[in-house]
Amino acid sequence: MTIKVSVIGASGYVGGELLRILLTHRDVEIVNATSRQHAGEYVHKVHPNLKGMTNLKFSGEDAVAAAAKADVAFLALPHKASVQVVPKLMETGVRIIDMSADYRLKDPGKYVEWYGYAHPYPDLLKKFVYGLPELHREELRGAKYVSAPGCMAASAIIGLAPLMKAFEATGPIVVDAKIGSSGAGGKPSPSTHFSERFGVIRPYKPAGHRHAAEIEQELSIVSGRDIKVAMSAHAVNIVRGILTTSHVFLTEAPTQQQLWKAYRDMYGSEPFVRFMMDRTGLYRYPDPKVVIGSNFADVGFAVESRLKRVIALSAIDNLIKGAAGSAVQSMNLMFGLDEREGLNVPAIHPV
Repeated sequence: MTIKVSVIGASGYVGGELLRILLTHRDVEIVNATSRQHAGEYVHKVHPNLKGMTNLKFSGEDAVAAAAKADVAFLALPHKASVQVVPKLMETGVRIIDMSADYRLKDPGKYVEWYGYAHPYPDLLKKFVYGLPELHREELRGAKYVSAPGCMAASAIIGLAPLMKAFEATGPIVVDAKIGSSGAGGKPSPSTHFSERFGVIRPYKPAGHRHAAEIEQELSIVSGRDIKVAMSAHAVNIVRGILTTSHVFLTEAPTQQQLWKAYRDMYGSEPFVRFMMDRTGLYRYPDPKVVIGSNFADVGFAVESRLKRVIALSAIDNLIKGAAGSAVQSMNLMFGLDEREGLNVPAIHPV
């Protein structure tokens, strides 16, 4: 089987990572990669790491024309851009993997609450599967439409899901997220200017981060209860990677054995979830430094019995497991392939 793939909006960081992964995928042919700004230029002019890997040039075609040539289209478009493109693509019969937030939330009212606009196609939201294989593997098999998770949401959900499934929290979950500069995308701004960005540990959304909506949605599904999340986000002095440190207060303090059982029951057979709980060494707990360039999510935990508090830790590469990697993993499941295809590579170290 050869899957014809179109990457719509391929000049950004996520688009570049999609191309990098798909170029080595044995079952994929990239039929086009679109960018109006760079139409006619070689892909490696924008993504220099791909020089020697492909002679592909950016296409200036509109999304519908480009996707009509493919079996599946990855939409690496800005938020609020995909929302108008998707209905047109559906008419062509192409399968869709949307990288934006436009189809992640099942409740259309949440778009008013978190994004400040009424979703123009609320009836389409239920057609999309949330693209996190660790939670939705069976739904992804054969799916036609997938919405890839937000990067910080993916990290938090993976770290917290076993706790929410096995235990009962007494109040809101507190998520502290730290993310590298690539999470802001490739378009420069005063906050991403080197002299302002370098060396920072900058709280930029201490309350009301939009990814909380996804985390609440997915953890509520896992637990069967209404879960509320208080999330704070910080920009830190790395290019890639996310660490989420999440605090859960439970009705009873669990033992280490109970916690291990919760995580192993959920992730014991997962190809891209690793347990980082070593007694010695530098990397006793999850650390973004050792997942960079890979589709791995490293998870770990600690417990403070006197407060009945469990600390869930999760580290991912925001551009891979937090975006392009999960999307390709979802594509593999959609087409009945080994979900590890194109992704079964180690992280880069040191970096």
